[in-house]
Amino acid sequence: MKYVITGGAGNISKPLAEQLLAAGHQVVVIGRNAENLKPLTDKGAQAAIGSVEDVAFVKQAFAGADAVYTMVPPTFAASDWKAFIGQIGENYAEAIKANGIKKVVNLSSIGAHMKEGAGPVSGLFRSETALNNLENVDVLHLRPGYFYENLLANVGMVKGMNILGGNFGNAETKMVLTTPEDIAAVAAEVLLSLNFKGVSYRYIASDVRTTGDLASVLGEAVGKPGLPWVEFTDEQSEQGMIQAGLPGEVARNFMEMGAAIRSGKLYEEYWKHQENLGKVKLEDFAQKFRAVYSAS
Repeated sequence: MKYVITGGAGNISKPLAEQLLAAGHQVVVIGRNAENLKPLTDKGAQAAIGSVEDVAFVKQAFAGADAVYTMVPPTFAASDWKAFIGQIGENYAEAIKANGIKKVVNLSSIGAHMKEGAGPVSGLFRSETALNNLENVDVLHLRPGYFYENLLANVGMVKGMNILGGNFGNAETKMVLTTPEDIAAVAAEVLLSLNFKGVSYRYIASDVRTTGDLASVLGEAVGKPGLPWVEFTDEQSEQGMIQAGLPGEVARNFMEMGAAIRSGKLYEEYWKHQENLGKVKLEDFAQKFRAVYSAS
């Protein structure tokens, strides 16, 4: 089988490509930088160097694939983040159609059922829609929860302010959490089996905890037992992210996503389709948080 993997040597794409190579398959990895892909090409992968913003390049890179793994690369440079995410989905759909590819595994997110009101996740609604509109193509959307790794952006808050907080809600707000390791495992499983039909969804979670748990567990890990969770207003959250250096467009979108968590809308479909939890728990991630905290 020939697989094409987008996302370069990212935290999901790299272990996914390694598992497909280990199973004896042909793997093409799309990335912007050949040097970054060297750990994979050294193991037998082929590199396709270019940008997924270039639809002609994507069409060429997808040629001959039996199945593709699609994801939208992160960017803080887009003037309209949702539109950028949707356009990448359109590029993938055009390349899939042009090459007659019949199997697609797409990285999306919990909350991508929300056409509006979920920040970048509503951009993923657009990307999903572009793929869903393909005819006679089996598309499986992976919908993981909130990445633990996003919490690393709060190291400075914990260190400097002795709090952990956001606009997600009060200390009883439930968070559906996940990590690239658990996502890659599911992606490899479904790509190796290719037993999905039509348009389908797979929800991925590693742990479900309250925001109060986040503060407690991470605080304990860095020597600050009893660290409180503090609920911010939307305005406080947005302004705090801008002051931390994020562009206004990105800050607005993240604020909107936080508000969707607080309202319960982001997770409403997850509660209907809960799957078995992955391996990486909050306490496991706390060790990574402690390492970054100590190094900062």
